Amino acid sequence: MSAECVFCRILAGDIPCFRLHEDEATLAFMDINPANEGHALVIPRAHTPDLFAVAPEDLAAVMRTAQRVALAVRDELGPAGLNLIQCNGPAAAQSVAHFHVHVLPRREGDELKLNWGLRPGNVERIERLAGALRARLG
Repeated sequence: MSAECVFCRILAGDIPCFRLHEDEATLAFMDINPANEGHALVIPRAHTPDLFAVAPEDLAAVMRTAQRVALAVRDELGPAGLNLIQCNGPAAAQSVAHFHVHVLPRREGDELKLNWGLRPGNVERIERLAGALRARLG
């Protein structure tokens, strides 16, 4: 836990939230600044700043909980679609340095700016990068 982290303070009960689900590894709660109705967050209980540091077992637990919440949101609200969003670092719009996943229901025409459109890439550069990444992955 981190005393400065708003999500750790929510976990500790110092800051109230609208809890949806909790288990030994995760907490799911409503986002109080929702992009759309039903916007929820899923966090691990362990304080970890981002995807690069989260333990694999906590990552798996967060995704299991995110799926449960997504199913509940789907069944309750019937959105046209749903995004699971996970941001890392300021350039990716991460606002709280505690690993988390947004469960974000979508409506047709909601105008949220998450879709970047399709632009063909440079096939040779993609091929070179794929080779370099394969080498790093072993």
